[in-house]
Amino acid sequence: MAETEPYDSALDSVPGVHPYPRTSRYHDAEIGVHRRPDGSEVRYVKRRLLPPLDEETEPHTVGAGERPDLLGQRFLGDPGQWWRIADANPVLDPRELTDEPGRVIGIPLAGGFPRGERRV
Repeated sequence: MAETEPYDSALDSVPGVHPYPRTSRYHDAEIGVHRRPDGSEVRYVKRRLLPPLDEETEPHTVGAGERPDLLGQRFLGDPGQWWRIADANPVLDPRELTDEPGRVIGIPLAGGFPRGERRV
């Protein structure tokens, strides 16, 4: 996994700079502001559209007992990155990814780089 620049992680802890951490699916989402009649503001995350399903993925056959968070840890190095796997597959509920052993799903390539030959 790519190392985070020190200033990036420092900015993530300052309220208002990044509403969501860099690892969140909402990090790049646009923040909207609703003004109430009394003049107060309510900030909200605008709708997040899913990326196209043409992202390069590696096929994975789901085994018994697998869960999206376990796949995130195994393939992306972080259980919180399960949403990247969900985004790469046409499912409405992330649990659909692993509820049927033997199902073949796509695992996005870590960092978006093509996977080369595996060396042991």
